Amino acid sequence: MSINRRTFFSKTGIGLTAYSMGIISPISCANSTSENSNVETEKSEQQLFIGEDIALADTVYGKVKGYILRDIYTFKGIPYGESTAGKNRFMPPKKPKKWEGVKPTVFYGNSAPQNIYDRSPNSYAAFVDHWNYDELSEDCLRLNIWSPGIDQKKRPVLVWLHGGGFARGNGIEQDGYNGENISRYGDIVYCSINHRLGPLGFTNLSFADPKYKDSANVGMLDIIAALEWIQENIENFGGDPNNVTVMGQSGGGAKVCNVATMPAAKGLVHKGIALSGTSIQGMDESYSKKLGEYILREANLTENEIDQLQNIPWSEYLNISHQAYEKLKKDLNNPELTRGGFAPVADGMNIPKETYFSNNTTEQPDIPMLFCSTFHEWNPNRDTPDLENISIKELIDTLTPHYGAKTSAIIEGYIKDFPKAKPIEIWALISSNRKHVIEAANAKLTQKSPVYLAWFGWESPLFDGRHRAFHCIDISFWFLNTDLMITHTGGGDAPRKLSIKMADALISFMKTNDPNTSSLPKWPTYTKEGIETMILNDACEVKLDPDGNGRNKI
Repeated sequence: MSINRRTFFSKTGIGLTAYSMGIISPISCANSTSENSNVETEKSEQQLFIGEDIALADTVYGKVKGYILRDIYTFKGIPYGESTAGKNRFMPPKKPKKWEGVKPTVFYGNSAPQNIYDRSPNSYAAFVDHWNYDELSEDCLRLNIWSPGIDQKKRPVLVWLHGGGFARGNGIEQDGYNGENISRYGDIVYCSINHRLGPLGFTNLSFADPKYKDSANVGMLDIIAALEWIQENIENFGGDPNNVTVMGQSGGGAKVCNVATMPAAKGLVHKGIALSGTSIQGMDESYSKKLGEYILREANLTENEIDQLQNIPWSEYLNISHQAYEKLKKDLNNPELTRGGFAPVADGMNIPKETYFSNNTTEQPDIPMLFCSTFHEWNPNRDTPDLENISIKELIDTLTPHYGAKTSAIIEGYIKDFPKAKPIEIWALISSNRKHVIEAANAKLTQKSPVYLAWFGWESPLFDGRHRAFHCIDISFWFLNTDLMITHTGGGDAPRKLSIKMADALISFMKTNDPNTSSLPKWPTYTKEGIETMILNDACEVKLDPDGNGRNKI
């Protein structure tokens, strides 16, 4: 179980209300009224330590040097693989070369090549998420570590897999990904990673040359390589290689599902948490090969010249790939097949061809999993206040092109489940329905390990209350970062209180395979019959299939 709250906050030298649940508020520890505030002033006033003999750790590739911030050992940008440029492009990741001396690891590594999100001054998305990006390059196989101690204590390890589908993102793209607070509070080691994305991570070239047999899934193989690095080295950072939890949101949640079914991950992962993103089937292999053929054609190359794809500048290759994708999408005219473009492929080697978790062999992992999504993932009116008072009739007219003759029945079902919800909230619930989450949880039940299900309903007060329980909001709650990610939560006491409950559940799950904690009501395991769901809100409660009347009609 996690350390108690009084100990957590007193260790920082300030109280709960002054604490920023993401990064400590800019007040002097010497002014604290905490029970531990009588520590030596000179010591308590300094929060950051960096120097020649501070935060040194061994890896099998060489020594690294980070820094200590508020008692948390922090290492950023540690290489877990070689650059993926040139001859390494489209190939499985290679282990990093050993180095002499001590490598400084004090700033985040490069993000994988990608088309980054809009960061213009008039972008509300940039304001809300304020994406953290620096350099983009193919030398992107880097990981970050936050740890309470470089010692022999074997702490549970959390590995964060970022969102952005399989096309965008990085291990620190949102401030809510910061690992300092949850590391301190739970006495755990927190890691986040970058890996290959989009066409550079998931182009299937196996049709042209056997040496590219893994090319369709090298982005996922990067994650496996990071997990192997953790298996080899995390004890030197105070972690337990035999207690590793993979956790991710949106595309990161889908990555968790992929990892949890990959034979290469067996023994490297021991628990999984998928937030607002799932996957139970890899991309069609024949489609991915066809897309590879279109890319080759778009590059004006023959199969015999395929190696030249490794020499094209990455920005040019991304453009070629996306142009090829648009042409193939138009030619196939099959949205179900072409949706997503570049993603893990069911090649039967790295990613199973069958539905995930259904092949009950000893080759695949069988790990406890927790699934969670939010009430209003895709709330339609954050930026359009005129929709706030939409009528039921207008809602029916709006949704009929999407749901046809069953539109009214779907709306009526959600009204039955949520009789106090406004029509705009019913719209948000429908567009954010849990159908795929339930499918993934049910698929996981074919294995022996327990499954738990949560649904996050706490609503952000921002944008005049139109922000609601939107996609990404729950991340900062799990990691005690609700004030750090203030553009998601608004900050303050209410989100902090729920954050502590959720952090307690996370830490319990990591340590015991069970999220039950005294902070929450009894959390039952998930079953198909009960759809037992922990509602995460100001008042947390367990409900049986709380959206079944509406969801089952979609």
